[in-house]
Amino acid sequence: MDYITVSAKTLDDAITEALVQLGVTSDKLDYEVIEKGSAGFFGIGMKQAVIKARRKKEETVKKEVAEEKIPEIKESKPAEEKPVREKHEKHPKKDNIKKYNKKDNRRDNRKDIKRDRKEEVKEEVKVSERKELVLVPVEEATIAACKKFVEDVLVCFDMKEVTIKTEIDSEGALSINMDGSNMGLLIGKRGQTLDSLQYLTNRVANKMQDGYVRVKLDTEDYRRRRKQTLENLAKNIASKVKRTRRNVSLEPMNPYERRIIHSVLQSDPAVSTHSEGEEPYRRVVVTLVRNR
Repeated sequence: MDYITVSAKTLDDAITEALVQLGVTSDKLDYEVIEKGSAGFFGIGMKQAVIKARRKKEETVKKEVAEEKIPEIKESKPAEEKPVREKHEKHPKKDNIKKYNKKDNRRDNRKDIKRDRKEEVKEEVKVSERKELVLVPVEEATIAACKKFVEDVLVCFDMKEVTIKTEIDSEGALSINMDGSNMGLLIGKRGQTLDSLQYLTNRVANKMQDGYVRVKLDTEDYRRRRKQTLENLAKNIASKVKRTRRNVSLEPMNPYERRIIHSVLQSDPAVSTHSEGEEPYRRVVVTLVRNR
């Protein structure tokens, strides 16, 4: 199969897009990096990542699978298997104790995973508590102040020819959409610049009136595209964990993006997810569920 050329804001996004276009999992993708991409300085001079990708030939995939099975066969036949069995026969009580210890360890591991999940849910619910608050109607003065703030920031970015549209969405939040050229400057690496601007605009809105007001910022349909990319990434990572039987730690993400990964994989009984690290470097870890 001929190579296809895929470009995206980051190398990870380009690989994910290639997986989606070719309809394959990560273990069946053959790609070459043409351009790693660069975020530039505050988005200025940003270069997109470019790769050439195609499906792996079936012979290559079979060879890789065969190579992966070799160490598993070796590990399943330890050299001192008979002496161990003799000891077990002579000391049945010790053998039973070891069995119970193994069961206890498995129970402890399951408890740890459940506890991690509960702690993760509690922590991320705190971050999303505002969603549960009753939103107050957004006043015209608040809308005008938020729009003026965004316009002033755009002037600082030397982006004067940008159309700003505001509306109240179905949830009662103030939705601000920006349309113009070179909007990648406002999105930033993995949406960090857009998230920061959204946070500041929320602060402006909630200083204007009593009650809680939520503001959502978007441009070039980035929010929806990023969510789709993360959902595809989660499924591909789950396939990799099942194939390699090894844990995979993802890149640091904000609480909203981590919730997307957790949500996509919670219906997959073969894997579990939990988060590790401290903000802003907290990341999702995908693990294989053993002895199901």
